[in-house]
Amino acid sequence: MLRFLRKLIVYHFFIFCLVLKAQIKEDTFSRPSESLKTEYREKKRIEEAYNLLKNNKEKEAYIIAHELLKKTLDNRSKTNVNLLLGYYFNSRQINDSSLFYTKKALKYNKLIKNDSLKNRTYSLGYNLFGINNKRIGLLEESRKWHRKGIDISQKFKEKNLYYTHTHGLALVYSEMGDYKSALNLFKECLTYKDNPTITYGSYINIGSIYAKLNDYKSSNDYYQKALKLSQQKENYHAIAVIKINLAINYQDQKDVDKATTLYNEVILLSEEKEYKHLSLIARLNKGSVYKDLKKYNDAEIAFYSALHDAIELGYLDDQKLIYDNLKDIFIAQNDYKKAFEFVTKSFEIKDSINKLQSDKEIDELEVKYKTLQKEKEIKVLQVENYNRKLELKNQDEAIKNLKLQQEVQKKENENKILSFQNASEKKLNEITLLKKDQEIQETKLIRQKGIKNTILYSFLILLVPVIGLLVTYYQKLQTQSELNKKQEEISGQKISSLLKDQELKLIKASIEGQDKERKRIAQELHDSIGGNLAAIKLQLNNPTNSNKEDYLKTINYQIDDTYEQVRSLSHNLIPKKFSKNNFCDVLEEYFSNIGKSSSLTTSFVVYPRIEIDFLEEILQIEAFKIIQELITNTIKHSKASSVELQLNLVDNVLSILFEDNGIGFNPNNNNDGIGFENIKSRLNKIYGTFHIDSRINRGTIINIEIPTLTTIANEI
Repeated sequence: MLRFLRKLIVYHFFIFCLVLKAQIKEDTFSRPSESLKTEYREKKRIEEAYNLLKNNKEKEAYIIAHELLKKTLDNRSKTNVNLLLGYYFNSRQINDSSLFYTKKALKYNKLIKNDSLKNRTYSLGYNLFGINNKRIGLLEESRKWHRKGIDISQKFKEKNLYYTHTHGLALVYSEMGDYKSALNLFKECLTYKDNPTITYGSYINIGSIYAKLNDYKSSNDYYQKALKLSQQKENYHAIAVIKINLAINYQDQKDVDKATTLYNEVILLSEEKEYKHLSLIARLNKGSVYKDLKKYNDAEIAFYSALHDAIELGYLDDQKLIYDNLKDIFIAQNDYKKAFEFVTKSFEIKDSINKLQSDKEIDELEVKYKTLQKEKEIKVLQVENYNRKLELKNQDEAIKNLKLQQEVQKKENENKILSFQNASEKKLNEITLLKKDQEIQETKLIRQKGIKNTILYSFLILLVPVIGLLVTYYQKLQTQSELNKKQEEISGQKISSLLKDQELKLIKASIEGQDKERKRIAQELHDSIGGNLAAIKLQLNNPTNSNKEDYLKTINYQIDDTYEQVRSLSHNLIPKKFSKNNFCDVLEEYFSNIGKSSSLTTSFVVYPRIEIDFLEEILQIEAFKIIQELITNTIKHSKASSVELQLNLVDNVLSILFEDNGIGFNPNNNNDGIGFENIKSRLNKIYGTFHIDSRINRGTIINIEIPTLTTIANEI
């Protein structure tokens, strides 16, 4: 029997929290607070996001993180936000997204100056790489990242991170079947008492290894230690893992009733806490129990439900294992056609795993080749530096020769100075004569200056009134320009008010059209369907004694006619846009038309577009009407100049984020109007939630979440 055993994945998010706090404090105290108020607020928002994630408010943390990514952040803040998203998706076991955001975080971390916080971030990122690669079955890749994390944590004396990576490496060795190395590392982790998560994680995994070695007594002893500690800390994830491993022990000892009971408890707890990976393990092991008991129908149901989780989580090893078990079940039932289908799928998964491993090896070879090239370049630079040193030595010798030449020139200059002194004595006599001539000329210049001063003063007296006239003329021009600007502003305000009036008229016209349509529908119901029903009732109350067959045909014909009228009336009520076009295209066209016909600047973002287009038509209609109501309220009350709409579909939840930059309002003091009441009534029909974030002079953000699966199930 193939054993399905998955050990505890230790989440060390609290380490990331400590690192992030340290980064925020360091950046805050190293710079002037007044010049970086905006940056300080953003760092506070990052701290708020990781506190929310730590307190299991994951969706709020996710929204804040995506809001921060739209802003201009420094490299350290970008690193922290992306690493936070990596831990968010890791906690939800969405491996591709976790790896994507972790790579982005380490990319920005490279651009930060070297310090201890930078190295801690590298170690945290390597831990995420190790966990996610292990989940998808790439064990060699996972071992490589945990070894890197151990090296960097030892180098910079990060004790907690060292034991984090040691525990992760032990998990990889256990998966690879090297139980001796795994036990040594897990027991080393038990010496570290500062992190209870690592302690009971090590207890669980040591118990699992002893169970594999058929030492069930030692296995159960370690499980009981782990269970006691995890119950004290209220760690439900660890409790679920312990119960899985206890159930495996019972299964190996042929006590299938206790094993099945524990697997069912784990499935219920995992679905409540959204532990998809643990739910997958429990379903796999439950299927193997039914398979051993030859209850093939129950085993097939358990394996199919586990296959859905394995495909959603992207676990290739688990998918291959499920296909192999389904093959065995259908062979036992002599259904060789289905058995061949599952054998084919198993080989396809195996090929994809081998391809991923080979791609990683190719990447490593490319890295080695590039490093060799860089080493060659470094050697060339070293040779160039040596040549430059030789040139500098030659230059020093040349400088010494120049100094000797300068000393010789000094002696020659001294001889020249003596000859110049003799010549200067002769010239002194000549200078005394020249001074007398200069005194005579200075007296003449003084007289000329007096004449010039009188001319300048008279010119200045005439210039003062001319300047005064120019100043008054310039002031008049300024006042006239200010008046023109104010008139332009007034005319612009009038034009914007006229445009808003036109927009409101259009909205009123559409509302009047809806009222007319309602009256038409009521009249249609009263005249055609009501009349038919009244005629049917009259005939049923007054049956005739004529041929009963004709009598029943007449009533049946009238009922068919009434049914066709109801059917045609209901088809007219469904918007034709959604039946002929994609929902996202219709919504984008509507949103762009609003921007073209008004002064609003609109922005529309949707992801994933194809999955949202394939949502149920009823949900699309209600979402479209809710968005219409939000835009109507914005045009009427917000005085906004831009509107942004985002649609996201994550984990079968449609998220509608509507934001404007208007005047805002206080949600606590604002009584709900008809518009908000209509939105709430529509959301109640489809089990949606409605959150408003608005402040005076700060705009409004409205977040709506609609569960798609709940809506579809209730419609069915």
